[in-house]
Amino acid sequence: MSFTSLSRMLFVGLVFNLSSCVPATQTGTSYSRSEARVLQQVKIGKVLEVAEVVIEGTKSGAGGIVGGAVGAIAGRNTGSGAGGEIAAVLGGAVGSVVGAKIEEARTRASGREYTIRLENGEVVSVVQAFDPKIPIFAGDDVKLLSQKGNYRVTRLNTAGRR
Repeated sequence: MSFTSLSRMLFVGLVFNLSSCVPATQTGTSYSRSEARVLQQVKIGKVLEVAEVVIEGTKSGAGGIVGGAVGAIAGRNTGSGAGGEIAAVLGGAVGSVVGAKIEEARTRASGREYTIRLENGEVVSVVQAFDPKIPIFAGDDVKLLSQKGNYRVTRLNTAGRR
């Protein structure tokens, strides 16, 4: 198998690996398969404050691996002999750094920090991804849903809301 064929196969495999860089939605209305049909605890409250936050992206290493491999292939194809090998090493190093940064940036999400006064008077805060289709504002009545240590905030009554 030639180096070119191997590099093409590696590139295709790495492109498929990039799908692991796509973030899971973490809004109040999105559920994973394992979260469906599971009992949740519900607390009712009123939103006191909403603050914009940034939820950092993933740093799984996949972006660095993909970037490093692509950079090494690109570097290797720029020359032959020792020059090509040096270019492959440098391309791999630069590609790894760039790939890691791309992964983090592509999976970063806009979020909201909701400060909520529960019916029992307790004040809590939850951060989740922002869903522009169902915004939550200060003054809204909300449900704080919890299961297995994970919390989400949803509007209590969406009928006739803003």
